Amino acid sequence: MTEQSTDLRETVRRRYAAAAVQVTEGGTACCGPAAIEIDDNFGSALYTGDERDTLPADAVAASLGCGNPTAVADLHEGDRVLDLGSGGGIDVLLSARRVGPTGKAYGLDMTEEMLALALANQKKAGATNVEFLKGTIEAIPLPAATIDVVISNCVINLSTDKQAVFTETYRVLVPGGRIGISDVVADDTLTPEQRAERGDYVGCIAGALSFTEYRTGLEAAGFMHIEITATHSVADGMHSAIVRAVKPLTNGAGAAPLATAACCTPAEEATDPAATPAETKAAAACGCES
Repeated sequence: MTEQSTDLRETVRRRYAAAAVQVTEGGTACCGPAAIEIDDNFGSALYTGDERDTLPADAVAASLGCGNPTAVADLHEGDRVLDLGSGGGIDVLLSARRVGPTGKAYGLDMTEEMLALALANQKKAGATNVEFLKGTIEAIPLPAATIDVVISNCVINLSTDKQAVFTETYRVLVPGGRIGISDVVADDTLTPEQRAERGDYVGCIAGALSFTEYRTGLEAAGFMHIEITATHSVADGMHSAIVRAVKPLTNGAGAAPLATAACCTPAEEATDPAATPAETKAAAACGCES
């Protein structure tokens, strides 16, 4: 890692550590802590009232994301979910409810203060199928092929090595695993310098990839069925976007997809018992219709 990258990571760490402390020490009002003051395009306002009401106030107040990845990640009972840059734990706790007692939700964060806040929120929520990990999103501290779904909320944009994030995400996903990410993405016409003019790095703007760069990075990591959909503008030429992609069901590099033999049968039964028919069809690209 270059000296500049190290400095940027430390700047990001300090910003989010301060945010965690603000929530932890600043919440003394009768109705709970005040949300961190940020733009309307970011934070807890992007979640429904029902979602906010089911969570500890500190988890809601510490929300700094640009979207709501749990609303688009297609989570199922029993899924193992990993949230990259989990902060105060809002998306981890929402995911834990969605995957139920047979599933598990992991949160990964590099900031001690955010991890402490997340653990406190987990205790308040009584979530037993949750685990928070310390580490960086460029070197995920989990074994390969152990996660069904990776989510993230406006955090990959903060990384100084986004290709490493994509590669690590691909590594920890099971074959047929998927991503449902919210992130800031730039118009292809904007140069890195123009993106930097629109906001500071820790504000999630300056480090944004373009739509083409994001797609190219995911493809280079091995992902397929990539969808990048802008949801709302966060600055001129900069957008909050939903990013979806699938890790193919393969035997390895260049191998034919697994579980394709039965994916187009009338019964639509996957030959891989761990995959649903929908996942099999998506990963195999066999053109079946439900």
